[in-house]
This record gives sequence, structure tokens and C-alpha cells, in this order.
Amino acid sequence: MLIYIQRILVVLWLMSVIGYIFTVIKEKHYLKNNMIVIENKSVTQKDLDEADIKEFVLNGVKVRFGDEIKIITDCNNKFKGILIGAVKDERSIMMVTYDNKVEKLDINNIAKFKIISKYGSFFKR
Repeated sequence: MLIYIQRILVVLWLMSVIGYIFTVIKEKHYLKNNMIVIENKSVTQKDLDEADIKEFVLNGVKVRFGDEIKIITDCNNKFKGILIGAVKDERSIMMVTYDNKVEKLDINNIAKFKIISKYGSFFKR
């Protein structure tokens, strides 16, 4: 009986390792083709088209769409989510929060900005 449980656990472990490897390969393929996948139903094509700058420097930090960020505004509002891009004319950045809301934040109102994780952090950009 113990041998069967052990075999099942080994098979499950191997399946999880293989799944992880395929996920990393898929992400590498997306980065090679300059594609970023944001799996969120609240982000529309209009939002993606509105964000005209996809890579920029904010407070001395180079950020790119797809990066996971945390922002604290002057009014102590906290936002965590994935960066969509920046709107040049309005001097604002767009992000999708974990509450499935697309937020547009004015750059002048940002008190603190932090990158939680970079998209494609396993690979060089």
C-alpha cells in the first residue's frame, strides 16, 4: 500500500515539474516575439491602444508593460497590479489592479513606486 502512494506522489511531482518547464518555455516564446500576456478580462483592446508608451523610466527605475508594481499616491491610496503602459498626452500610467479594475494614475500624484516583479524575470530582455 505504501509503495502505491509513493508511486502516485512521484508521478504527481514529475507532472508538476514538467508543467513548470512548459510554462517557462511558453514565457520565453512570448518574450522572444515581444508579446506580453495579461490574463484579465477587464483589460480591453481600447485600454491597450490608449497606453502609447510601453517602456519608460519612472523615478529612475526602468519599467515595462507586464511588470508587477506597487504604487502609493500622495493621498495614501495604495495600488498593486500589472502595468499596462503610459499615456504620454495625459502624463499618466495605466495599470490593472488585482481587483480587476483598470486604473489611470497621474504621474505627479505618485509618492512611492516599487517594482514587485519584472515580467520575464528568468530571461534577459
